[in-house]
Amino acid sequence: MDARLNIFGNALAGKFMKHINSAGKVVSDAGVPHATQELVKIRASQINGCGFCTDMHTKDAAHAGETAQRLNLIAAWREAKVFTDAERAALELAEQGTRIADAAGGVSDEAWANAAKHYDEDQLVALVALIAVINAYNRLNVIVQQPAGDYQPGMFG
Repeated sequence: MDARLNIFGNALAGKFMKHINSAGKVVSDAGVPHATQELVKIRASQINGCGFCTDMHTKDAAHAGETAQRLNLIAAWREAKVFTDAERAALELAEQGTRIADAAGGVSDEAWANAAKHYDEDQLVALVALIAVINAYNRLNVIVQQPAGDYQPGMFG
């Protein structure tokens, strides 16, 4: 399978990706645990059917020490006992923030209040921004049909 566009070789795509990557860096340094960030990125990518991002973030998480058990249970996090309450709140926010078209009200007040019990204001901003950024990456990769499977941890810097 080949991508429809070479987003890694196109100059305009490179300029665009530079800005998204910069936004992602700000978010990654905002105090949300790295493991939680990866869980959120993986869950949104699963929902969006983005193989490239699912491959990338599961490999990055494993490389950072995440267990296979937790990685295998992300899609079924509600029934899994391996996630903390804070991680569960972040996963719920990620799901509702990714599926905004599926619910007329967007993210529920209950999901927001639950996340606010575990994260301060800056961390909530970081989570919201992280969900927005990963959804942008997912959409880019799904539209161009970016193939998955070749990612190696650290290959983008």
